[in-house]
Amino acid sequence: MVVARLHTCQCCMSKLHTKYFGEIERGDESAFHFALGLPAFEGEKSFVPIELPGGEPLVFLQSTATPELCFLAFPIQVVDPEYCLALAAEDLAVLGLDGERQPRIGKDVLALAFLSVRDGFPVTANLMAPLVVNLRTFQAVQAVRHDSRYSFEHLVQGAGAVQPC
Repeated sequence: MVVARLHTCQCCMSKLHTKYFGEIERGDESAFHFALGLPAFEGEKSFVPIELPGGEPLVFLQSTATPELCFLAFPIQVVDPEYCLALAAEDLAVLGLDGERQPRIGKDVLALAFLSVRDGFPVTANLMAPLVVNLRTFQAVQAVRHDSRYSFEHLVQGAGAVQPC
C-alpha cells in the first residue's frame, strides 16, 4: 500500500530529524497536513507517514516539528475490513471534500487507526476517531465519531509482534 507519494526530484527533498529513525529524507509534499492539529496535540500540524520494509501494514506517523513525537497506526481496514466512515460536515470541510456524501476509503481518502501498544496489555486500535487523509491534497483530520458504533480500544487480533517506536 502506498501511504504517501514521495518525490524523487532531489531539489524538492528535505531532511527530517527523528528520534526513532535518525535523519531521513522526504519529499516536501509527502506530509499529512492537520489544519486543526490533533486532539491534545493541537500545535502539531504536519506528520510524515513512514512504512518500514517488512513492517507492513504498520505506519509510523512522525511529527515534522517534534522529533520525539511518533504515533503508530494501521490502515483502518486492516483492523476492520468492513469499517464504515461517518465524517461530520465540519471534517469533510476541513478535508475539502463534498459534504453531500461520505468519502470512499482507498479512493477518496486514506483512513488510519491509532494503535495503543503497552507492555502487558493487548494491542488496541482507536476506531472511534480515525485519522482521515484526503488522497489528493494530503489534508487530514482526526475524525471523532458522533455515534458509538466503534470503540477507541478495539482489540487488534494477531498484533503481538507490534513494537512501539
